[in-house]
Amino acid sequence: MTHPLRLRDFRLLFAGRTLSTLSDALVPTALSLAVVRLTGSATALAIVLGCALGTRLLLLPVAGVLADHGDPRWVALGADATRVLTQAVVALQLLTGHASIAVIAAAQAVAGAASAVSLANLSPLLTRVAPVSGPARQKANSLMGVAKSVSLLGGPALAGLLIWAVGIGWVFVLDSAAFAVSASLMPFIRLRRKTGPAPVRRALRAGLVEGWAEVKARDWYWTSLIAHAAWNFVANVLLTLGPLVAVTRLGGQGAWIAVTQAGGIGMLAGSLLAGRARPRRPVLAGNLVLATYALPLTLFATSAPLYLLVGGYGIAMAGLGFLSPTWQTTVQSAIPPHVLARVSSYDWLVSLAAQPLGVILAPLALHLWGPRVPFALCAVLVAVACAGTALVPGVRDLRADREVEVARAA
Repeated sequence: MTHPLRLRDFRLLFAGRTLSTLSDALVPTALSLAVVRLTGSATALAIVLGCALGTRLLLLPVAGVLADHGDPRWVALGADATRVLTQAVVALQLLTGHASIAVIAAAQAVAGAASAVSLANLSPLLTRVAPVSGPARQKANSLMGVAKSVSLLGGPALAGLLIWAVGIGWVFVLDSAAFAVSASLMPFIRLRRKTGPAPVRRALRAGLVEGWAEVKARDWYWTSLIAHAAWNFVANVLLTLGPLVAVTRLGGQGAWIAVTQAGGIGMLAGSLLAGRARPRRPVLAGNLVLATYALPLTLFATSAPLYLLVGGYGIAMAGLGFLSPTWQTTVQSAIPPHVLARVSSYDWLVSLAAQPLGVILAPLALHLWGPRVPFALCAVLVAVACAGTALVPGVRDLRADREVEVARAA
């Protein structure tokens, strides 16, 4: 098996996507601090962050249609080039001292649209660069997961260091430059010939309907999306209520930092494990390990000691780190290439839409019942939703050594 990093084109893709992922990880911390310093308003911050998330969610299906019909290198270049401009606009606003929240919000809305295109385009791009064989493809997705884990773990800290060293405005200058380097690598990547039928150019609505039909046709896919949405919902409940519990009951903000750092380390470990493991039933294995998120929720609900919370959260995030590359490899093998971007865009849409719902409902549940009941209910929800996919025939029957659907499509 050829290691993916021995392949020139994968190295270029890996370097470019790593830069993009790290740039994305820098933005939330720097942007939040910039808006708070400018306005001191939580409402203004919510509007700016909501503009980025809102356009990303709304345009994900459309981005899937675009990515399925375009050369994935140029689609990736366009998405990165757009974010070069948006981050440069924010940098200019902050460095000149005449910043407008309306301009910053508009820039982040455009950046959110570019992010949607980048998310939908990643799998089609990787499948035409990474090795074809299952184990090597799994290794390639694992490396992508490792890069994402490292970025999420170190991004906020790096953003804080840069803010301290050079100021918030220069963080966005560096962010824009990183996207520029990523974009500049894309034209040099050589793609393998696309397998399967060529995508038929249809009207936008017809393209969206065709992608959704592919999702509905696979019980293992749409039931897993429900499980993943449940995970994203409860994860954001924990991320909303967890800091409050840590500060009021566990000794301060240091306790929450320990929990989140354990999660970052666990996610990295899970991504590394995914590069070596080759479960026979990958979707079943991935969903079962995702159910371990019930562990930290249960520990928070029962007021467990801090060391248990740290360990439990680390285990849960290791489950996410393992699932992501395993799921991506399975989807890339089982979904026909000409609809892969659209199917992936629905995956991202369902997952991302559940996140703000958890953030919104968590404070309401806290006001009604206190923290223990929301944590307990979420533990039951994620355990039932993720482990419950084992009852679905398609989840149980889909094996790593059976790439029947792609063979039939090709």
